[in-house]
Amino acid sequence: MAAAPVWSVDPRTGKQREQVAVEATAQEVDTAVRAAHDARGALADRTVRAAFLRTAADRLQGAKDQLVEAADAETALGPVRLTGELARTCYQLRAFADIVDEGAFLDVVINHPDDTATPPIPDLRRYKVPLGVVAVYSASNFPFAFSVAGGDTASALGAGCPVVVKAHPDHPALSELVAAILRRAAAEHGIPEGVIGLVHGFEAGIELIKHPLVTAAGFTGSIRGGRALFDAAAARPVPIPFHGELGSLNPVVITEAAAAERAEAIGTGLAGSMTLGVGQFCVKPGLVLVPSGAAGDGLVKSLTDAVSDTDAGVLLDHRMRDNFIAGVAERAELADVESPVTPGAGGEHTVSAGFLTVAAEKLTSEGAYDLLLEECFGPVTVVARYDDDAQAQAVLSRLPGNLTATVHLSAEEAAGEGRGAEILAELTPLAGRVLVNGWPTGVAVAAAQHHGGPYPATTSTSTSVGGTAIERWMRPVAYQGAPAALLPPELRDENPLGLPRRFNGQLER
Repeated sequence: MAAAPVWSVDPRTGKQREQVAVEATAQEVDTAVRAAHDARGALADRTVRAAFLRTAADRLQGAKDQLVEAADAETALGPVRLTGELARTCYQLRAFADIVDEGAFLDVVINHPDDTATPPIPDLRRYKVPLGVVAVYSASNFPFAFSVAGGDTASALGAGCPVVVKAHPDHPALSELVAAILRRAAAEHGIPEGVIGLVHGFEAGIELIKHPLVTAAGFTGSIRGGRALFDAAAARPVPIPFHGELGSLNPVVITEAAAAERAEAIGTGLAGSMTLGVGQFCVKPGLVLVPSGAAGDGLVKSLTDAVSDTDAGVLLDHRMRDNFIAGVAERAELADVESPVTPGAGGEHTVSAGFLTVAAEKLTSEGAYDLLLEECFGPVTVVARYDDDAQAQAVLSRLPGNLTATVHLSAEEAAGEGRGAEILAELTPLAGRVLVNGWPTGVAVAAAQHHGGPYPATTSTSTSVGGTAIERWMRPVAYQGAPAALLPPELRDENPLGLPRRFNGQLER
């Protein structure tokens, strides 16, 4: 593997800014993974790792100005958006520290022997243990929240797993800064700095997923790249879990009654959601089913007005810009596809937002229009005009798995009148998060959150956002008939760590 230089690039001009590092060789990947593997023991104490996560959040927040400046130079996402994303990242680290302190994620269950049961129950004690080194593949569109210190890293560290991150090529300088801060935070608690590894380069990413000491992986990116890594993880001599987020169309259904009731508000809200972050959110609504007729016409007019007022923006890199322009052009060339607001090149380095319209009938059967059912990364959505409920259902039946699915209902429908419940039932098999009268952009970091969905949205049933994301990096183990003196403290009757647990069938807190 030849070591090529890694450059920081300004997406506003497409020019290289500075050399950050060189692509990692296979030997350097091996060194990083082994250093992480050797740091496992330092994460064994939950008190230590919770304190580490909080210190990491404090240090990142303390370096806010430097980090936001570096992130904006490499992503052009803007200081306001990036400041908010950094705050979310710090909150997430602290939230996992709280989860680690509480201990419920260990899922402790103790059964004393019961000879009267059929069959008899021996002494059984079960809890969850960390898997080991986790490989994290950074996302392009969230340089903080889904990158070096993002949710995969925070949840893995919370589980007690060291991490080796494959930096995204769109923000290598920021990745180095964040990794250095995390390592310093680790050192403050006596944890080896190797607990956070960082490698650059495409080949390094392949070497990482194949390394025998890597026990699981988290990925956020394209279907093509994620599927290649997923297949590599499964093809290893010892396959490993691969928790990948690959792509999502995030369909939206607007009922006729909802369009008649508040066409302007829905159109304006849709415009804001599909153009947020220059359309570079994984939960951007990419397909919107709008009724034919006057109510739908009013919604489309509202959408037209709002999108027309949206300024051109810079995508994360010029490759994405080229793909966006080409993807929009290919879709617009299909017969009977119209562009009320034409998306595409906004300038030499920018893109303009827009949307396409098509009769929903074109999407009900396999053919050239299937292209409109594929994600197009950037500020564009497809509005499909449906004539009746059966036509909308036929389109939904052809969709693959998604992160989100949304329905906008009228006040009466939301109160239980009409088909509201039926539509929710139709959307539930399609997505991991189903929204009513809202917009999918914006993923709250909360205990009840689920950020995942049926394939190809994700490759597993887990979430990458929220407290239960920690479960991805753990496995259960049960001890049978183990003498009390040999049990880990988490599984002893006297509960010296004060953990929530299920003890002989009773939930204890």
